Amino acid sequence: MNGLEVTVGIGGAAGDGNAATGDTLAKVCARLGLHVFVYNSYQSIIRGGHVWLRMRIADQKVDCHGDHLTLLMALNQDTLDQHTAEVNANGGILYNSDKVQVAQDDLQPGVVLYPFPVKDLSEQYGRNPVMQNTVLLGGLLWLIDLDFDMLEGMLRETFRRKGEKIVEANVGVARAGYNFAREHYAKRDYRWHVGGKRQMVVSGNELFGMGALAAGCKFYSAYPMTPASSILHWLVRYGPRHGMVVKQAEDEIAVVNMAIGAGHVGVRAMCGTSGGGFSLMTEAVGLAGMTETPVVIISAQRGGPSTGLPTKTEQADLNQLYGASQGEYPRAIIAPTDVVDCFYSVVEAFNIAEKFQCPVLIASDLYLSEHRETADPDAFRFDVPIDRGELLTDGAPADYKRYRFTESGVSPRALPGHEGTMYVAPSDEHDEKGILISDEFTNPPIRKAMMEKRMRKMDGILRELPPPELYGPADADVTLVGWGSTKGVIREAIALLAEEGISANNLQIKYLVPFHAAEVEAILHNCRFKIAVEQNFTAQLARHIRAETGIKMDDKVLKYDGEPLEPHHIVERVKEVLHAYSR
Repeated sequence: MNGLEVTVGIGGAAGDGNAATGDTLAKVCARLGLHVFVYNSYQSIIRGGHVWLRMRIADQKVDCHGDHLTLLMALNQDTLDQHTAEVNANGGILYNSDKVQVAQDDLQPGVVLYPFPVKDLSEQYGRNPVMQNTVLLGGLLWLIDLDFDMLEGMLRETFRRKGEKIVEANVGVARAGYNFAREHYAKRDYRWHVGGKRQMVVSGNELFGMGALAAGCKFYSAYPMTPASSILHWLVRYGPRHGMVVKQAEDEIAVVNMAIGAGHVGVRAMCGTSGGGFSLMTEAVGLAGMTETPVVIISAQRGGPSTGLPTKTEQADLNQLYGASQGEYPRAIIAPTDVVDCFYSVVEAFNIAEKFQCPVLIASDLYLSEHRETADPDAFRFDVPIDRGELLTDGAPADYKRYRFTESGVSPRALPGHEGTMYVAPSDEHDEKGILISDEFTNPPIRKAMMEKRMRKMDGILRELPPPELYGPADADVTLVGWGSTKGVIREAIALLAEEGISANNLQIKYLVPFHAAEVEAILHNCRFKIAVEQNFTAQLARHIRAETGIKMDDKVLKYDGEPLEPHHIVERVKEVLHAYSR
């Protein structure tokens, strides 16, 4: 990218304050008008282990955490042992010289060491070991030439609820680190364009919650499961003040049935989970399909199978979403591509769910759900369109049939208690009034007609959804095909490939079901060389594309170790593949 940027790595153990330090730095940058993209790689333990946060700071928008490390802030020896060699040539390392040592043999050329005597600098404030991160943060601000007053304001805002003594201690140690760096180390050569528009610092999960509120969602249920848990945390905090009932249930079976029940009585309802929890939900997803009940379900993927990698990212649950529940029924599967898209995808999901009276599944993953980045506040509108579909609000037809055969497949929906609209909402196959067709004998003509009625909704849903478009030059050497959260890293890789003389474009699939088969086939038919980019082992989207269009990818870039893709992974693989095919 063009413009100024620096990538800061903060490493330590769980409990050392990595996330808090990163969050404070991100907010400082955002309030100065800079942009950040933050990815926190952590373990599924409360204390100990290795936590590694990487923050990319730039004066222009960045869409992934990149693949460089400029400055390392080490809070323990383990971090130095693991990451010293990653620091770019002419980068720098900040560390507590009282407790850790840098292995000189691991240093890249020109790397500058910035030791801080944390014990002496924090002595007057009680020498709390956790304060080392704040000392180093203060020093970092001097080195990269950011405003200390903004940091002081953030610290006062963050700690004011803990009392003035805690506030002054944190501000004091930060200033001590800043002053020590000013007295001993030269600033690095950064000339930021600060003073621009203040940015928000948000995660995908927070924007799922915000989008649900904007869409009029009044019920959210969940059982805590990483990486979907922070949707629950955010909505517990903000939902009730907007009239939302937020319920933590005993398990995911209860979660989804509560949401379906709320949807049945007319409340816009949503629930969230990850792959393991969604496994428990799948039978009920089919219930929503059979009873034609609107409900929105977010599945934030992590490494599997089983409990898998609780705090790591993956895109391996696509087959699970396709196959949720037994039989066939209308539904939509949406894979948002960035944090702003998380907001609008939830709004869209509720409108589809109610207009077509069906479940809508949103496929996120840990990377999209949990990473934090800056976003322009003006990117969000809260007067979003609300479409409740064929919902009876006035009188009822003389002979009300809840599941009336219609050309669109969508039947008039009445809420319980609506006068003159008594009906059965069965999980078994039924006729237009909801009466089971298999109590005495199965009625094949009714079954056929009802199945066709429901499935006609899929044509209507497909017409509602915009088809994917090609990003980049139409006549590119390579087309990178991805879905969901990989958009940002793919598009940065495209820019890097261009610098090496390789033209590439991107087809990013957001709407997985129903699928724009004709449009995708037309695009891919004209592409020279097609490479699937996915975070799973078997290229699940590539298989789906082949099933829908008959088009096979020429090769793949796959990653399934739990950590997200970086631009260099794609660039290196594309060059390797092109070289192999050119021989």
